[in-house]
Amino acid sequence: MDIKLKVGQRVRELRKQRELSQEGLAYKAEVDRTYVTDIENGRRNVSLEIMERLINALDVSITEFFNTKEFRK
Repeated sequence: MDIKLKVGQRVRELRKQRELSQEGLAYKAEVDRTYVTDIENGRRNVSLEIMERLINALDVSITEFFNTKEFRK
């Protein structure tokens, strides 16, 4: 699976666990809502800066974000 899809699925999973809308996550991460949509659908190659914003907005560590079986393959 493409890394962009893996990241997008993980963002969506964590966002839903935290009961955040795409708009709510976008606000917390200081990005546009359509950008979050594109990330979740694997259409964006996310920069490290945006990745850091998303991880902080989702209130997880980098380790927690990437510590899934999909990223260990």
